[in-house]
Amino acid sequence: MAKMLIFGMGYAAEHLAARLGARGWDVTGTTRDGRGGTISFDDEAAVLAALRGATHILSSVPPAEGHDPVLARYGDAIALAPAIWTGYLSSTGVYGDTGGAWVDESASVRGRRAARNAADAAWQALRSDVRVFRLPGIYGPGRSILERIAEARAHRIALPDQVFSRIHVDDIAGGVLASFRGPAGAYNLADDEPCHQNRLVEWGCALLGAPLPPLQTLDEAGLSAAARAFYAENRRVANGRAKRRLGWAPRYPSFREGLAACR
Repeated sequence: MAKMLIFGMGYAAEHLAARLGARGWDVTGTTRDGRGGTISFDDEAAVLAALRGATHILSSVPPAEGHDPVLARYGDAIALAPAIWTGYLSSTGVYGDTGGAWVDESASVRGRRAARNAADAAWQALRSDVRVFRLPGIYGPGRSILERIAEARAHRIALPDQVFSRIHVDDIAGGVLASFRGPAGAYNLADDEPCHQNRLVEWGCALLGAPLPPLQTLDEAGLSAAARAFYAENRRVANGRAKRRLGWAPRYPSFREGLAACR
């Protein structure tokens, strides 16, 4: 039986686990507190036992406090584990700001988050079977612009040249599944239609029959530092390598199909 060990059973990992479970896989995940039948990340004996039995290993844990906690604690064990496939959910933030230009996996890693850049490189160097999935903004059921519109938390920002890529959570799972048949390497998993965030807000308002929020500057919107950082970079993420090498294609090629599926 194929056995997947997932470090960090968060939003994207839970969707992948559901897809794998439906295929008969044995899936074990870690969390900070061992909730819901997962293993506590700090239960070293249980984690090492799971590593010894796993055929596939995935980490969805982002860097924290300047380092990758999974590599810091279990990197040596992962490097020696008998698994046949290893994966890491990274971020397209490793590319930094491209001024709205398209970027693919041949681009240099120069994002402003040094710990993420280092983790991306370290996972690729850890084993010969590693697939690194670089993800843009993730959305899906229960976690999309639709919830923010319904709660009157959506904003339209007056930055007309700003462009973002995004990925539906089910398409992340689809990319991981497709990579079981493809070669190791780094892959962008993004939809086919990068666009301004305002287009999502406007489409979502039309879907819900909600009024449009006013067009504001960043200062007028009163965004948090984290939210403002979202607008500090501007890029279009190319997904051609994943299509060519993995045979993957997004089920939701644009926000229109993706948001319709989130209702």
